[in-house]
Amino acid sequence: SLATSKMRVAEIEFAFRFGRELPPRPAPYEIAEVMKAVATLHPAIEIPDSRYDDFCAVGAPQLIADNACANLFVIGEAAEDDWRGVDLAKHPVVASVSERSQHSGSGAAVLGDPRIALTWLVNELSGLGIALQPGQVVITGTCVTPISVEAGDEVTGDL
Repeated sequence: SLATSKMRVAEIEFAFRFGRELPPRPAPYEIAEVMKAVATLHPAIEIPDSRYDDFCAVGAPQLIADNACANLFVIGEAAEDDWRGVDLAKHPVVASVSERSQHSGSGAAVLGDPRIALTWLVNELSGLGIALQPGQVVITGTCVTPISVEAGDEVTGDL
């Protein structure tokens, strides 16, 4: 709930739903291999939160222990089938909050490309012996600067 949230922000993100397993292996996965395992692409809005009052000052180990401020997210309908031909790094992203403010960004804000971020995560998990399973969803990071929100705000993201 935003009423108890310490962060009070929304983030507009790409979400990838896997269609097949990516098991752990010694060699790193390439972007093309990871994308072949993705079934659908979705727009998503994350509402991160922290258990720390001053989450910016606590340091990396505490943020990791805080589950990287993971909290809630809303996933939209799957994109049309032609999404694989879209350059997600250059793809514009626009967010608005209760029609009072607008924020712009692109997929490049996510490690240069959301597909790079997704592949990084797959390889990190693989190194830990963890597989990505069919049906699992990964959100890759915000495409716009985190947006201040209050309880009752309506957040929209145009991806």
